[in-house]
Amino acid sequence: MQIVLLSGGSGKRLWPLSNEIRSKAFLRLLPTENGGMESMIERVCRGLDEAGLLDSSCIVTHRSQVEITRKSVGNQVALLAEPQKRGTFTAVALAASYLHSVKKINLEEIVVVIPVDSYVEASFFSQLRQFPSVLSESQADIALIGVTPEFPSTQFGYILPSEGSEGTSFLNVKQFAEKPDELAAAEFITCGGLWNCGVFSCSLGYLLSTMMERNLSADYMELVEHYDELPERSFDYEVLEHTQRAVVIPYTGVWADIGSWDALTPHLQEKVIGRGSISEDSKGTYLVNELSCPVHVIGAPGLIVAAGADGILVAGIEQAKRIKQKLEGHAAKPMIEEKRWGSSRILDFSRTAAGVEVTTSKITMLAGKHTSYHFHRHTKEIWSFLSGNGEYRMNGVLHAVAAGDTVIVPAGARHGLRAITPLELIIIELVTSSDVGDYVRVSAEWVEEESAPDHL
Repeated sequence: MQIVLLSGGSGKRLWPLSNEIRSKAFLRLLPTENGGMESMIERVCRGLDEAGLLDSSCIVTHRSQVEITRKSVGNQVALLAEPQKRGTFTAVALAASYLHSVKKINLEEIVVVIPVDSYVEASFFSQLRQFPSVLSESQADIALIGVTPEFPSTQFGYILPSEGSEGTSFLNVKQFAEKPDELAAAEFITCGGLWNCGVFSCSLGYLLSTMMERNLSADYMELVEHYDELPERSFDYEVLEHTQRAVVIPYTGVWADIGSWDALTPHLQEKVIGRGSISEDSKGTYLVNELSCPVHVIGAPGLIVAAGADGILVAGIEQAKRIKQKLEGHAAKPMIEEKRWGSSRILDFSRTAAGVEVTTSKITMLAGKHTSYHFHRHTKEIWSFLSGNGEYRMNGVLHAVAAGDTVIVPAGARHGLRAITPLELIIIELVTSSDVGDYVRVSAEWVEEESAPDHL
């Protein structure tokens, strides 16, 4: 059995902590048994690992999230990078082509697709193991997991089983219904409808056949090469709603979509995370603060107050999801980014009278980690080291650096930085042109030796 984890999201509903790169799956806000905190993606991967399923898993994510994904899950899971976001069907097709042409998986093997931000308990991962036997017994093309509804939600799709299909561990599917209004949702529940949690399984061969019907290549490299040309497609619309033989396994354990502040706050360990306080008469209010300055909430019940590098949100918990509409059409550069080697936070951005863009960022690197070896066509960098020890290579020459040092990296100079101990520095970027292609990666690995290049 192969597990495909779908990762993505626009990062709008949990703004300002989430953004286009650090979406909700990467926010380390969920409590762990040892008193620490973990993200949704870390929680799901831990659950798969405990169930013995992580080694047969891969993650499909947009290329902009590869660094933060690798930092979150390590090297145990294969990462498949989408050049563009093209919807869930195309993401699943990318995984299918990888399993077929790269891993050479048998066409009869079962593929299970899971959203990477599912909030579930251990029993959920054990239930995934039922998929092969259920598909074999039912002779269905697709098997899903459906969650027993707790209330008539308008945020989820519904799976409606056929009448008289009880008596087995699965139910035959009569109909799929996308997010209904509350009245229709209540009617679906009366009829035995289940929440569609986005988890399904089928054989690899079935996935490849759906791709062939839509003229998609089963070769991984060829599909990646033409990815930009593909239309955006949803698996539900493209496949599920047209499947004649589908079954669903009811699940009665813990499952939640915690992609909005009102859904997330009940799972937080404390009402105050970060610097600040909430007064006793602010009942039902939560504060999540990533800033270095404190935030104090006084006499304000029923709010979510979230402060981060991208902005500050003050909203009634039930109304906080409206921030998604506020942010539509306002594409902004994320002020904080998680990387495989650490993190980067923008402190200031300005433009000089001569048109030079000046960005000041604080960089935190983990001990033993390194950046890629790369160069910028139009960007000059000034590095000021605040703490720690490291080394950098510029145009083939290795140099040591420590707290108090300053390094100038001219435009066009090949360079990479490695932290020997935890390393903090300020980087000032001076960009003279906004042309696409300023950043050029030479190698993702640490370059031990390199002769100075003849030209760039």
